[in-house]
Amino acid sequence: MFSFKTGKSLPDPQGQALASGRRVSVSDPAGLTRVYRFVAALLLAIAIPASAAPQLRNLVAIEGVRDNPLVGYGLVVGLNGSGDSTQVKFASQSVVNMLKQFGVKMPDGADAKSKNVAAVMVSAVFPPGYRRGQPIDVTVSSLGDAKSLRGGSLLLTPLKAADNEVYALAQGNVVVGGLSAAGKSGSSVTVNTPTAGRIPNGAVIEREIATDFASKPSVHLSLKQPNFETATNIVEAINRKFGDVASTADGTGIDVLAPQNPTQRVAFMAKLEALPIEVGQDVPKVVFNSRTGTVVIADGLRVKAAAVTHGSLKVVISESSKVSQPAPFSQGQTAITPQSNVAVNEAKPQMFKWPAGAKLQAIIDVVNSLGATPDDIMAILQALDQAGAIEGELVVI
Repeated sequence: MFSFKTGKSLPDPQGQALASGRRVSVSDPAGLTRVYRFVAALLLAIAIPASAAPQLRNLVAIEGVRDNPLVGYGLVVGLNGSGDSTQVKFASQSVVNMLKQFGVKMPDGADAKSKNVAAVMVSAVFPPGYRRGQPIDVTVSSLGDAKSLRGGSLLLTPLKAADNEVYALAQGNVVVGGLSAAGKSGSSVTVNTPTAGRIPNGAVIEREIATDFASKPSVHLSLKQPNFETATNIVEAINRKFGDVASTADGTGIDVLAPQNPTQRVAFMAKLEALPIEVGQDVPKVVFNSRTGTVVIADGLRVKAAAVTHGSLKVVISESSKVSQPAPFSQGQTAITPQSNVAVNEAKPQMFKWPAGAKLQAIIDVVNSLGATPDDIMAILQALDQAGAIEGELVVI
């Protein structure tokens, strides 16, 4: 026996209303199930927001708050014979130079031959706002002909930025996700990439990168996808929330007046990034990847009324040899003559028509019904674009 009291009329899943102020009793399992379903639907409607507009942080990049790439050259030691071979001269030269720093002098012209060492490039990303002493992850990649970096350790490596200044120092054990194995017969197997790995928290920041984020009177927001409508919506949303503090001169960026106090500015930016923004409509695109044959058609693409026919020409050339045997006692010689058969097959083209204003789903249905390949789709859409029948933009990558 289950009962509750309603405060207003509630719809019943069976189509009837539960009277306001009445105590409703449910004693049968079917009625209890209906009540549970109604309560679950009510909670679900409350939990799901009415609009799914993206937040401002997903649409813009803040000027002065960005990542900076770092790169360095180093040595990975401790490899089990899987390092660079003697053919990699810069690896042995690096070993000689490293030994000199520790007072070990090699004979003139000597070559440090060691398969337990590999020359590597070390790369990392300097996150915005990081201070001296904070760790960052690094990626280690082989520069020579090493077979694997598994089990190796990176020696102290300075990481430089584009200004050729050292901003971090990297060192540590390399974590490799791939492996390779070879037998005496020459057969081998390789899984993933054993010549590249990562060192979690493998570098420490030694120099900070200055930023003008807190010094300027305004903050500049750069749109990741420039759009005049989106820029206008951002300005209106910010001014509606914080007053007349935002302005834009084009569809690529917005200037926002921010508090001068650093603490207040950070709090202001946190609220600013959480604003929901209605994204403007972009020109729908069709993207072709000519190398992989990938075709991506954006939603919203429409075509004008057009009739299309697409066929293919197939040429088959087969070669064979015919032996000509002379008659007995004719003093002739056996001769081999080549035989070539050339056949041309032209598939019967099919014509189809799209109605004016056809959407993406209609295009897909028609193309799939014909069994067209990605190459056929590219040819058809390129022809439609040349005819001016596509209301969008074609992009070839």
